Amino acid sequence: MSDGEGVSGLPVTELNGVGPQLALKLERLQIRTLQDLLFHLPLRYQDRTRITPIGSLRYGQDAVVEGHVSSVNIVMGRRRSLLCRIQDGSGTVTLRFFHFSAAQKQSLTEGTLIRCYGEVRRGSSGLELYHPEYKRVDEQSTEQVEQYLTPVYATTEGLNQVRLRNLCEQAITLLQRCGGLQEWLPESLRNKYHLMELEEAVTLLHRPPPDTPVQQLLEGQHPAQLRLVMEELLAHQLSLLELRQKVKMTQAPALISRGDLQQRFKQNLPYALTSAQQRVAEEVDRDVSQPHPMLRLVQGDVGSGKTVVAALAALRAIENNMQVAMMAPTEILAEQHLRNFSEWFEALGLNVAWLVGKLGVRQRKEQLEAIASGSAALVVGTHALFQQDVEFNRLALVIIDEQHRFGVHQRLALKEKGGHDGSQPHQLIMTATPIPRTLAMSAYADLDCSIIDELPPGRTPVETVVIPDDRRHEVIGRVRNGCAEGRQAYWVCTLIEESEALECQAAEATVEELKAALPELNIGLVHGRMKSAEKAQVMDAFKRGDLQLLVATTVIEVGVDVPNASLMIIENPERLGLAQLHQLRGRVGRGATDSYCVLLYHSPLSQLGRERLAIMRESSDGFVIAEKDLELRGPGELLGTRQTGLMQFRIADLQRDAHLLDVVQEAAHSLLQAGEGEAIKAIILRWMGERDHYAQV
Repeated sequence: MSDGEGVSGLPVTELNGVGPQLALKLERLQIRTLQDLLFHLPLRYQDRTRITPIGSLRYGQDAVVEGHVSSVNIVMGRRRSLLCRIQDGSGTVTLRFFHFSAAQKQSLTEGTLIRCYGEVRRGSSGLELYHPEYKRVDEQSTEQVEQYLTPVYATTEGLNQVRLRNLCEQAITLLQRCGGLQEWLPESLRNKYHLMELEEAVTLLHRPPPDTPVQQLLEGQHPAQLRLVMEELLAHQLSLLELRQKVKMTQAPALISRGDLQQRFKQNLPYALTSAQQRVAEEVDRDVSQPHPMLRLVQGDVGSGKTVVAALAALRAIENNMQVAMMAPTEILAEQHLRNFSEWFEALGLNVAWLVGKLGVRQRKEQLEAIASGSAALVVGTHALFQQDVEFNRLALVIIDEQHRFGVHQRLALKEKGGHDGSQPHQLIMTATPIPRTLAMSAYADLDCSIIDELPPGRTPVETVVIPDDRRHEVIGRVRNGCAEGRQAYWVCTLIEESEALECQAAEATVEELKAALPELNIGLVHGRMKSAEKAQVMDAFKRGDLQLLVATTVIEVGVDVPNASLMIIENPERLGLAQLHQLRGRVGRGATDSYCVLLYHSPLSQLGRERLAIMRESSDGFVIAEKDLELRGPGELLGTRQTGLMQFRIADLQRDAHLLDVVQEAAHSLLQAGEGEAIKAIILRWMGERDHYAQV
């Protein structure tokens, strides 16, 4: 049994009629045990608790009707159909079947009493019910209508509603007869938050009485639903807090201040740190000086100076004769980091190694040796850093940039590179995609969060304009004028149907078009299929000002810093998520000149497309945009966990249930303080199974 709970841990094959074939279909819905079945809640409900007189049927209503068959015949129209007319004394209605058998026609003999349920539509013969569910009723028996609202479940191919309802009914009956959903929330907690008993809540959701407020159920606000949502959110929260406690019990090198590297680095910078950078750097220093691993998330809007904070953290580790790994999601961003860190660190006499997938055999061998011997103080790279043949000498700090772009497994693998002598590296995670409060409270409860909430002086806000692509000539004119005044511009071609090859073709075609329209400009091109050296060459030419216009795919989304670029055109912005649009826009506005971002969309826009572009025009606040992105796209993409199932809730919904998160946090802490170890383990196991390994990153 899954958690020692009566019948709930039994496999579904214990139910009548569930053989290997049906078990496989249920498996597709993640249903393996009776508990899984009990937590497979209805999507909506139908009211079959009363019979409606045929004479009072209304178009569009779902209804149960009962009547005697008055005629049955096959009609040849555009589609052959079986028409069965029934009457009950108050009126007549037609049942229409497009798929039927000879046996079905024969069973519907005149005079037979039948009861059916369906949606009332307008048809050629007046009001009709298309393919209603129906059954014959014995005239002598007083067969009851349904006692409860009828649940409608999410289902899968080859498993219909009637079958699924029957299985859920069996599970509820067993539950009522034998018990088995152990109540793990202490009574004091249930009373404090006015929570229903678990068994009562589950039973009500599968069998709601006729007077249950259906609207409340549809909105997910019924007390029975809130009881389950609360426990599921609590399981996630507890698993993250438990992991945090485990991490606090793990050893990590205590990195104390030993030299003047940080001081010398600050003196070499052409500007002073902002007070926000100073504050976050101090928080990181405080964390890494402890003998247990730092787990800190640094959020800061595009251009707020997170990399400088990362450099200060790296220097603290290097002062202690330790190594640092810096991982970025794309080669172009890794190259940007390599350039910055090499410039900063080589001035301090430090060696920076470089590891990406495209290195030649000899170059790769040299870099691996430098990493293994420890002569490379800092290693910058992409996911190539955690391949099997990479061995660090004494890795003390892992810095991960744009963490949501990595799969959870990849982050785990890099962390394990430092795990020797029972010790773990410190982790500094950076993101320019601000994490909405709801996600920070639920998905990142095991991390300490720092926010760099101040832009360096001299940055100008970017004005965003939304223009349809039939005014493309005006936009090209705008580029001409801007470049004539000595400024530079980006022209971004977005992904076409997820195909990098097509995206590159579109970028190449755009370059040709712009060269013809703007012969006086030097125009460059960067896309994902170019060799790293080629890309670097073009980027350097753009940085030096040799190119006035850079046509690029979304590879320039993060990390490219050219203060003289003050105009950004994004083609087909409706194809991108808000976070990505905000990142791209952050490439301009890095100098003192007025900067503009033009969103060149293709009509007609979908409702979602319109909403996204309106948000971009109205706000430049990364946190506002992140909250909206969460609303529009859900948590999976922001977390980079769609492939791992870490944040896939069965019942909870982060947007809908955000109002419960404060209560959930409070409840989680009170359970931990009360030392409810057994209950905590059982709650986590019930809702998450063995999935919490993923969260150990």
